[in-house]
Amino acid sequence: MAQNTRDAYRTVLRTTGALLPVLSFFGRLPVAMIQFGSVLLVTETSGSLATGGIVACALALGQVGLGPFVGRLADRRGQRPVVLAFSLANAAAITAYTLGAVAGLPTPVLVALGVLAGATIPGIGPLARARVVPLVRAAGGDDRLAGTVLSLESTMDELSFVLGPALVGLASVAGRPAYAFGAAALLVAVCGTAFALHPTGRTPKAAAEGPTRARGGRPRLPRSVYVVRAGLLFLGVLLGACGAGITALTEELGQPGQAGLVYAAMGVMSAVAGLSMAAVPERFGLLARWRVATAAAALLSLPLVWTDSLAGLYVVVTFFGAVYAPNLITGFALTERGVPRERLAEGMTFAASAFVGGQAVTLAVAGRLAESHGAGAAFALGSAAAAVAFVIALIARHEPPRPEASAQPPRPEASAQPPRAVVTPDAAAP
Repeated sequence: MAQNTRDAYRTVLRTTGALLPVLSFFGRLPVAMIQFGSVLLVTETSGSLATGGIVACALALGQVGLGPFVGRLADRRGQRPVVLAFSLANAAAITAYTLGAVAGLPTPVLVALGVLAGATIPGIGPLARARVVPLVRAAGGDDRLAGTVLSLESTMDELSFVLGPALVGLASVAGRPAYAFGAAALLVAVCGTAFALHPTGRTPKAAAEGPTRARGGRPRLPRSVYVVRAGLLFLGVLLGACGAGITALTEELGQPGQAGLVYAAMGVMSAVAGLSMAAVPERFGLLARWRVATAAAALLSLPLVWTDSLAGLYVVVTFFGAVYAPNLITGFALTERGVPRERLAEGMTFAASAFVGGQAVTLAVAGRLAESHGAGAAFALGSAAAAVAFVIALIARHEPPRPEASAQPPRPEASAQPPRAVVTPDAAAP
């Protein structure tokens, strides 16, 4: 099975080319840096953890509010012009936000700048999924190969959430979190532009010329897609509460600079778990995976409530980190199976926005909760959210399979980079 898993990853990389994953990784890295770093940056410049949580919440809400619109635009106009415009706008917005925080501008102004920085995020992570999955399927890849793509993409997400907070943490230890934000602005400008201009960026404009327009409306989504979004929302609440709890506990212990490194330790284990998801047998269905993953999140988050030392925090979050990637990979896989081809980019960005939305609201609430009642209260909120996510997964029902006609997407335009390998279902079978 290990050999088949390696072959599956090699097939995906042959299809995309080696450069695209590199560009998409560094293009999405700024999101992790500014989401986590906003709490540290504004807390340092304002002197209030609650203010840091509010501004970080505003940034995330900006991303949530406009994220699905970015995906819808990419479905209609193609990814290249959309990602290019938003990457450059986001670089300018991050720069303005950083300068405002360093200058000590009033909280309402920082909130507005945070919303702008979040709203202009180009959504490279979910758009990469929406770009690569159709490439693999157009080359003859089956559900297992599509799942391998999602495992690779979620692993890159987790690695970005390892490296991003680590860079912010190192900058914070050096006394200048703003340096990390400057690097984030540069990365999104350079790598976001390169991701947009990559040959695979000429994605088909399905919504502009497909059967959707002929029927006078967009294809409807099955109820299962909305159920998955609800589960991802509460998973975001769990992550937001953990972020606030980690920040609060490291401050209580007198080592606030360790917060980013603790967060990175959690992400390392999540990335390892994400890569191993490609080896999960196909007979272990997505719904069963979702239930197991949410149950594990609820159980492994409980020890955080009683953790009161830095060493204990590192140990607990390392084990707890193993649950994140399986939850995200399964959520995106269920979304990919459920949404019509014409709405794939929108569906992926909406799933990501649901996760970020839960994180956004929690950053503000859990920040105040941690200030008033300690880090354990923030962690308890996260555990409760994980329990709700498990209940949602438990009551979810199977949906009928997607019609075969919609299972295979249109091939990319002739100007796009063609797949480099033809994948047969037998080649991807375990």
